[in-house]
Amino acid sequence: MIGFLRFAVIGLGALTVLFWLVRIYARSLRREALEEHWARESAAGVDLGPRDAYVEAGMDDYEHGLTRRLVWLVFLLPIAVFAVVVFVMNYR
Repeated sequence: MIGFLRFAVIGLGALTVLFWLVRIYARSLRREALEEHWARESAAGVDLGPRDAYVEAGMDDYEHGLTRRLVWLVFLLPIAVFAVVVFVMNYR
């Protein structure tokens, strides 16, 4: 039982670190895409307003979007797979 608890704590710690790395990376990709879009459109003569306001509005949309929620699968999928494997191996 102690071995399982140690595995669970280390596993959840690793998943937490991985979650934050993926979240930071996904946010940086989105921010970079917004900045590039603003630069392209402003070079073409389209007025999107101030760059910082445009990027912040886009990041607010990102925070409420599907992509941010999908990052939670970093936690859910490994735990679900582990639970299914344990169930199948014990109740075969």
